[in-house]
Amino acid sequence: MEGIYDYRLPHPALREYVRLFQIVGCTFPSSMTNLPVKPYWPRAENCLSFFPKDPEKVEYGFDGKPIESATSRLYGQHSIVTNRHVGQDFMVFQVQFQPGALARLTGMPVNDLTNTFVDAETIFSKEIRTVNERLSYTKHYSDMIPIVEEFLVYLIKRQSKNRYKNNLLPIDRVNQFILEKKGIVSLDWLASQASLGTRQFHRQFIERHGVSPKLFTRITRFEYAIKLKHLNTNKDWLTVAIELGYYDYQHLVRDFKEFTTLTPNQFLDAEENGPERTFGMIEV
Repeated sequence: MEGIYDYRLPHPALREYVRLFQIVGCTFPSSMTNLPVKPYWPRAENCLSFFPKDPEKVEYGFDGKPIESATSRLYGQHSIVTNRHVGQDFMVFQVQFQPGALARLTGMPVNDLTNTFVDAETIFSKEIRTVNERLSYTKHYSDMIPIVEEFLVYLIKRQSKNRYKNNLLPIDRVNQFILEKKGIVSLDWLASQASLGTRQFHRQFIERHGVSPKLFTRITRFEYAIKLKHLNTNKDWLTVAIELGYYDYQHLVRDFKEFTTLTPNQFLDAEENGPERTFGMIEV
């Protein structure tokens, strides 16, 4: 068995648009038929993902109905857990975008992708088909990086033709601030900083980032709660809740049940079956 977990920054020229590259690979022996499943909690992210080897299947919630993903996909903001079913020889190269970048590169309202994914070829057509083919021929995952970066540079150069016209909007800086503050923010204050009325702030945020500002702050805080617990396994959930600004433990439980359908400890138990745990890794 072999596992790859490489998270790295993109080339400096891309960092206005891309937060992070996440490259994850898992190779399991052919005799292993019961492959691990990753319960993927909602995160504050919009992504472009490439699958150069075995395809991934995505199960929404825990309904037992996995949907096969395309070779490359655009993945919008999610507020519900998805179960990721990996293949025998699995790899994903995930491009995590900066706030507003997906809208800038596609010219589409990002809320069209909320809680769903689409075949990236339907958006980027034959150009990304060539990228997928080139990625499938690489011998080492590091060889994939310049191929993906070249494609992203191409998208940036052409994106001035879409209706967002290369604009980084104040609402995108608001989103970035929410991420930096781990979701512990005053939305009224943020609306004033964006020089927008409440309704306009709410509408622009949904179009640009997929969900309401209130829900986005909850998802951001929830993501950091899980990562904080991963980093500090001896901390109880009450301590985690208080450190991240939850009113009490029950408010954290509410978010867990809404976003994953499980309690905090039930979700941790489900995570024990994730692919990374097979290789002694934990996602932080």
